[in-house]
Amino acid sequence: MDIQEMEAAIEAILFTMGDSVELRKIARAIEQDEETTKKIIHNMMDRYNGAARGIHIIELNGSFQLCTKNSMYEYLIKVVKQPSKMLLTDVVLETLSIVAYKQPITKLEIEKIRGVKCDHAVNKLIDYDLVQEVGRLDAPGKPILFGTTEEFLRNFGVRSVEDLPAINPVKLADFKAEAEEEAQLRLEI
Repeated sequence: MDIQEMEAAIEAILFTMGDSVELRKIARAIEQDEETTKKIIHNMMDRYNGAARGIHIIELNGSFQLCTKNSMYEYLIKVVKQPSKMLLTDVVLETLSIVAYKQPITKLEIEKIRGVKCDHAVNKLIDYDLVQEVGRLDAPGKPILFGTTEEFLRNFGVRSVEDLPAINPVKLADFKAEAEEEAQLRLEI
């Protein structure tokens, strides 16, 4: 095994393990003595620290660990704060539609339209940056008013909420009848 293969193996070990790995274990893995292994790792450390890289190797009580450089944390935070995948279930999409067409609107008003609690759906929409707090209603308790965001406009390809498609009055009547029928079924149960 040449030096480049040993470095690649060390890099793979440290990357895969995530936590610190004892020098003796690394030495055994690359079939070298501890002193040689330590020299190889210290050479790697010098190169990582000198190069414009986002990672470096640190030494902790005779063990080594591959870590992110402190200067890169701001980029990691941006990724972590982003939802991994926007999943708009029927419930979330229905809630978003209500907010989009009726904004500004309170949770209570959304729940009145949907007939069920909407906390989870509204929180998901806030996480996805599709809905935001736009003010407070001047009423007892000062309930939060919600509206759509610029991200909503970007994701749905409209310049403003005025560009949202108009609701077909026939469809609206069908939806209303369906909702009333569903509400009646719930009352009977």
